Parts: sequence; structure tokens; C-alpha cells
Amino acid sequence: MAVVALLVALAFGLYRAATDGRFRGTHRLPDLLPEPLAPVVQAPAATNLLDATPWADQLGAQATLLQFSSAFCAPCRATRRVLEDVVKDAPGIAHIEVDAELHLDVVRRLGILRTPTTLILDPSGRELGRAVGAPTKAQVLRSLPVG
Repeated sequence: MAVVALLVALAFGLYRAATDGRFRGTHRLPDLLPEPLAPVVQAPAATNLLDATPWADQLGAQATLLQFSSAFCAPCRATRRVLEDVVKDAPGIAHIEVDAELHLDVVRRLGILRTPTTLILDPSGRELGRAVGAPTKAQVLRSLPVG
């Protein structure tokens, strides 16, 4: 029985190592949220996700890395360092860190299920991709829009 438990734990660990921090395409938020949390009207694709938030005017000229973190999340601190390093080396890229516990309305609206989650936004605030878990610098750079 212990061998089975060990194999299950190993398989889960390998799965998480392979999937954490990888950027994926966007998704339709109402499909991810349970019905009571789904927005009444889905915003048009051209809408800035940060409208009506304190960060609405902080978008980068080329892209914005929007990081959702929590206070006691060790991978969140590592993600912050990686994203700050990317911003230092890539002009026109902004980094915004949001405390998920203090901004539950935004977390629910955007379908954030765990921290750290990083969204890549275009200059108008539309979501281009997201990563759940701590991405590497290379993963972030590969996911940024070219140009």
C-alpha cells in the first residue's frame, strides 16, 4: 500500500512540475466560474481587464504582467523576482502585483483559482495568456508579444 501511495505522489509531483508556470492561452471566464460567481454580462474582448481598478492606468506600452499573490505564498515571492527581472530587461513591459486576498472581487471576476497566477495583458488591457504557478524567466520572455 505504501508503494502505491508513493507512486501516486510521484506521478502528481511530476505532473505539477511539468505544468506549473507554463503560459496558456486565454479562456472564457464564465466557463470556468461556478454559476453564482459568473459575471452577469461578459465584457467585450476589447475591454481593459483593469478598468475600475486601482491599476487601470498602469499598463505597459508593450505588455503588462499582472501577478496575483498572497501573503504567505513562497512561489509568489519567486514569481515577483522573476517578473521584476523581466521588466528590468524588457522596455515597455510593466509588472503589477495584486494581493489576491485583498481584491477578491477582481480575483473572482478574472477566474483566478490559486496563487501565484500571472496574466499577460496587451497594451489595451486584454488578456493574452496566463500561467498558474511560478514561471521561469525564459517562459515569461517566450510568452510576451513580439514587437
